[in-house]
Amino acid sequence: MNQEPYLLITADTHAGGNHAQYREYLDPAYRERFDEWRGGYRNPSQEHFGTRKMRNWDLAIRTRDQNSQGVVGEVVFPNTVPPFFKKSVVTAQPPTPDHYELALAGIRAHNRWLKDFCAEDPDRRAGIGLILPNDLDEAVKDIEYIAEAGLRGGVLLPLIPPDCTWLTPLYDPAWDRVLAAIQDHDLVINQHSGQGSPDYGSGPVPEALWISEVTFYCQAGWRHLLMSGAYEKFPRLRYILTESGCAWVGPALQQLDRIHMGFKAGGIGEMNYGDMEWVLKEPPSAYAARNCYYGASFPSAADLGGIDAIGEGHVLWGNDYPHREGTFPYNTESLRLTFGGMPDARRRRILGLNAADLYGFDVDRLMPLAREHGPTPAQVETPLPRDEIPRDSGCYLFASALYGT
Repeated sequence: MNQEPYLLITADTHAGGNHAQYREYLDPAYRERFDEWRGGYRNPSQEHFGTRKMRNWDLAIRTRDQNSQGVVGEVVFPNTVPPFFKKSVVTAQPPTPDHYELALAGIRAHNRWLKDFCAEDPDRRAGIGLILPNDLDEAVKDIEYIAEAGLRGGVLLPLIPPDCTWLTPLYDPAWDRVLAAIQDHDLVINQHSGQGSPDYGSGPVPEALWISEVTFYCQAGWRHLLMSGAYEKFPRLRYILTESGCAWVGPALQQLDRIHMGFKAGGIGEMNYGDMEWVLKEPPSAYAARNCYYGASFPSAADLGGIDAIGEGHVLWGNDYPHREGTFPYNTESLRLTFGGMPDARRRRILGLNAADLYGFDVDRLMPLAREHGPTPAQVETPLPRDEIPRDSGCYLFASALYGT
């Protein structure tokens, strides 16, 4: 076995500016309104105050933390609340028409901030830029900025909740110009767990329903693009759904393939589709095998059980830093829990090489850091006894190992 330390590139981290920083990146025309908005703003999560929150933007803290976990590269999703938003973009619904102008100013401030954030450590950071689904011509302009800014993480493609009836669904051909721009600029399409759900309202029951159904809705973009013919029209697109596991992919593709074959045959059961022209030349699984990737983040062994149905080159690991549900500061323990016993070559692909290929990390430039900080095969192969499983972590991986939840 190759004894060289692993190159760990997390395909799932989050970062964002604070309000003072974002103000400087706002179009000056919106700063007075931002000051008014900021005066009435209250952070929805008090635990984010203090040094914990500084992990979102502080170079020294972030570098120290990631080095301590053996992580030498990171794909960066948004985290803090941008100007004029009520919550992080990752969990916020798309803006309503009356809020769109201010929301657009807010995400553009974030994109400008992100450009400079990634430039602080360009070898290690691949930032994911933001677009909004309300005006697709403006979205194309933002894609052009993301490409020009060198944000090689690509584009966070919005998920469209079913109750946002003022927006065009992703399977509509109106999105073709957006997908064409992403393909032409050789950017990655990213989607992330947390988006796409309808507005359940507030309170414990709505929150519980959101949690119980968020997985279904975050996978909707994956389904809609596969079944719409997007990869037939734009064969060089690369799509990844992050923090949504990967064990579900094989069974889901079997279902979509059955639907595809039914349409090809002209009907499914009592439903007659003979007069409809079907849009796919190949089964959805064929497009998925070429175009789709899965950011499994901190997977359990069960999460990785379906990897053979996907292909080991299409699954990426992540630590979800700095979120409490991520593996920090117990990253090595999480790897011991999940990746022990996996073939070394497969492990190296999932833990870093797949991310390097998808997002354009320079392996030669990162390997010296990996040799200094990365975990070794011997460490990962060391079983994690029950009495060493962290009990003060918010990561479900450890809770499941302890309590079988």
